[in-house]
Formats: sequence, structure tokens, C-alpha cells
Amino acid sequence: MSKVGKKRSSKKNLLNHSEAKVRLLGVYINKYLNIISNDGYSQKIRIYDLFCGEGVYDNGGYGSPVVLMKAVKDCYYSFLSRSKRIPKIDVLLNDLDESKVAKTKNFLTEKSLLNSDIAKVDFKSEDYKDLLKVTAKELASIKQEKAFVFIDPYEYKHIKVSHIKELMKNKKTEVLLWLPTQFMYRFETNGTPTALKDFIEEIVPYKDWNKSDNVWSFINQLREGFQSKLTELYVDTFTIQKDSSTVFCLFFFTSHIKGFEKMLEAKWDIDAEAGKGWHYSPQLGLFAGQETNKLAVELEEFMGSKERSNAEIFEFVLRLGFLPKHANEVFDSWQVDSKLEVILANGTRARKKSFYLNYKNYRDDPDKVSFKLK
Repeated sequence: MSKVGKKRSSKKNLLNHSEAKVRLLGVYINKYLNIISNDGYSQKIRIYDLFCGEGVYDNGGYGSPVVLMKAVKDCYYSFLSRSKRIPKIDVLLNDLDESKVAKTKNFLTEKSLLNSDIAKVDFKSEDYKDLLKVTAKELASIKQEKAFVFIDPYEYKHIKVSHIKELMKNKKTEVLLWLPTQFMYRFETNGTPTALKDFIEEIVPYKDWNKSDNVWSFINQLREGFQSKLTELYVDTFTIQKDSSTVFCLFFFTSHIKGFEKMLEAKWDIDAEAGKGWHYSPQLGLFAGQETNKLAVELEEFMGSKERSNAEIFEFVLRLGFLPKHANEVFDSWQVDSKLEVILANGTRARKKSFYLNYKNYRDDPDKVSFKLK
């Protein structure tokens, strides 16, 4: 198929890598809505899809606006069935192409996904940069509210790290950003265009940018660049590998460690063996082959001869892209081998398998236990 033919096909049909992207969005937004609706604080949840597209494709695949609205509806009726109150939900679906917005609205109507009792939904056809300014200003003033922004641009030249920073100033917003990293990497290795240089320059001085050996190192440099530029945020990636040489990536930004943990859970729900991303071929499990000791090695180096608290271990493990249950497995193994001491705050030994690696203890009792290697 010609490049033009492929481009037309991708507009008409939801490609496999896009299905994976939308699947992660669906898994996460379901977790997000349930958590925020149960937090006892938030009076409203705002959801923004700034490049919503047409919602449904010729092959029947659902786009982001349909996935978002299905999650909103499911959450509403789940709470209703338990006679529980759910915060008000406002949804903004935007795309510069008016025909795509119209198609999305019609499909949502046909599928009974538009209901003012469930959510207030606004449809717009505005330029991203103009809408971004309005949205950032709107989010800066919210109080007992939370917001989630999905950005799936047609071209990465639209995106700047300053946009993420502006949207998240209030520390009540989370952002999921899709970037065509495969194409960006290809341009980096074959004559870097101005748009890519400008994109990189805002994250890292271009003179300090290292030419990538492969798309994975390119993605990692981007993630590290985002993290160094947005030091107050947690940054994570979800890679989508179509084949050995084609990799795309979602970048997730949050100011709250609990939101970070829930995104990691969403990743592991989809990729139960390695929590890295999605691809066509099977991959080794967490505790198979070379993957076996990655977390153990990192933990051993982090701990060294020092004592580390449950809060320190909890955050360290999450920042590595693993979940507390994975650290529990490592620590359990170390206890069996008499390699690990776990001491309560009062100086006594904790019971076997009592590691307290969870958000509640991180928040309320960060020094409940200390860990030390023998």
C-alpha cells in the first residue's frame, strides 16, 4: 500500500497500535473515575479530549471519546446501583475538523452515551493552541475538583512541555499524551527537522541531546527530559510496539503518587508480564530470564548498607515502573534466604511478609517499618 493509501486507511480504520492506546485510556479512566468519585472531597470531575477525532471507525473500532463516555456511564450506574453519590462530570470533546466532531456526537447519541444526568458534554471545533489557553486558565481556578486531559495530536509540533506545565499548575490535573515516537526517532537519525529540534530544545538543550541508538533509547531520553523539566511531577511511559522496529509511546503526567500508582496498575493490567507496554509477540514474564532480577538488582543497589523506610521503598519501586506487589515478592524471597531485616518503628521485628508497601502507609505512616539488607 502506498504512503497515501496507508494514511487514508489509518483515518478510516482504528489501527492495532491505536487500539492499544485507547485500551490503556479505557483501563485507566475507569480506575481514575472510581478513585476520584470515592475520595470524599471532589465535587466535580473534568475530562478533556483535545484531539478527539471521529469517535468510531469504519472497522468498528472505538476512538477516545467513545471510550471516555462509556467509562463515565459505567461509573455513574455503578454508583447509582449502590445508592452512592457521584461527583458532577463535565466532558469537553474537541477537534479542529468539524465533521469529525459531528460524527462523534451522532455516534454517542445513537449509543445512548449522552445523558445530561450522567455528564455535561460540550463539543468544540477549535484550534488546539487557542483551546489550551482557555483550558489552562479554567483549570488554574478549580477548587474541589479534579481534571484529566487526553492529548492525542495529529502532529507533535503542536505540543510543548510548557503546555503540560500550564495544565498542571493546580496539582489537580493529570495528563496523558500520545507521541509518534517512532517517526520522531526516524527524523532524529535522518536529518533532524526544525520542529523536532524545537521540541527537544524545550526539554533539553539540543547540544546536550544524544543521538539515540534505537527508538527505546529515544523514548527514555524523552521521559528523562520531561522528568528533569517537570521535577514536581511523576512521569511515566507506556510503549506500544507494532513490530521490532515500530514503537509508539504514551506519556503520563501526574502530581500525585496515588494517580501514578493507578496508571502503573493500568499498564500491568494490559501487560501482565512486564508492565512496559503492548506489542504483537509474546514476551518474557517478570520473573523469567533477564527480567527476573531487574527489580531485585535495583532494590539491592538502592538499599545498600542503609536502612530504608516503607515510604522510600514504595516510591522507589513505583518510579522504576513496578508495583508494590512486585517488591513484596522480592522481599519475601529475601526473607526466606535470611537476607532482609524488617524492623518496626518501636525497634521490634515485623512479622514475616509484613512490608507495608501501600499508599495508605506511605501517606499516614511513612516510617512504619525500616528495611535493611544483612
